[in-house]
Amino acid sequence: TKTLTETGQLVYSYAEEIFAVGRELQNALGGRLAGRVPRLHVGVADTFPKLVTQFLLRPVSEREELPVRLVCREGKIPDLLGQLAMHRLDIVLSDEPAAGPLMLKTFNHFLGDSGVTFCAAGRLAAKLRGGFPRSLHDSPALLPTDNTALRRALDLWFQKHSIAPRIIGEFEDAALMKIMATEAQGFTIVPTIIDREAQSRYRLGVIGRTRQCRDSFYAVTAERRISNELVTTITESAKKNLRAAANM
Repeated sequence: TKTLTETGQLVYSYAEEIFAVGRELQNALGGRLAGRVPRLHVGVADTFPKLVTQFLLRPVSEREELPVRLVCREGKIPDLLGQLAMHRLDIVLSDEPAAGPLMLKTFNHFLGDSGVTFCAAGRLAAKLRGGFPRSLHDSPALLPTDNTALRRALDLWFQKHSIAPRIIGEFEDAALMKIMATEAQGFTIVPTIIDREAQSRYRLGVIGRTRQCRDSFYAVTAERRISNELVTTITESAKKNLRAAANM
């Protein structure tokens, strides 16, 4: 019997993998993978609000007619876009569009935006509610870090209203920011579209709302015209639901 060389064995292993993928594709096209749960690989920018992620993914995560296995990866946007370009991710959720070199092989899809709600733990919320928004001046604040689109929008809004909050904490993780706010250390902000859920989950009270400061949401894909049915479901539902929530 003949023995394959090391190079031959390497080629053979790759060939086996290629043929296996080919058989799987044939079965998928022939509808013979009944019962297999499809996967959707979602990248989420680490600055993207967790409750908004849940809001946007709900149309696929909760559908009953065809269950989906979500594989969510959180990280910095450059890393996520790199994975997207290599087709390791199907979609990336971000609070700002990919720009400059990051646009290579990726396309932005604007989903919608939301006003913001200022909130805090019970007593602090009640104290700051009167005289809003001037009441925020020199008040302790827990805000997004200055490398985020929302923080830049907030700074412009504060400047417009001559408000200078006393910043005691800055966070890239919006969920951690809200958890810190539950200890009544300072006021914080959430997108208005999910402020009811934030109030319930984190026991925060509303200080006030504004539509002049907007938090924007984007889907980034590796194709201009989306062909993935699950990604289309997310983007189309998001646009519809965000418009409806913004008009409430």
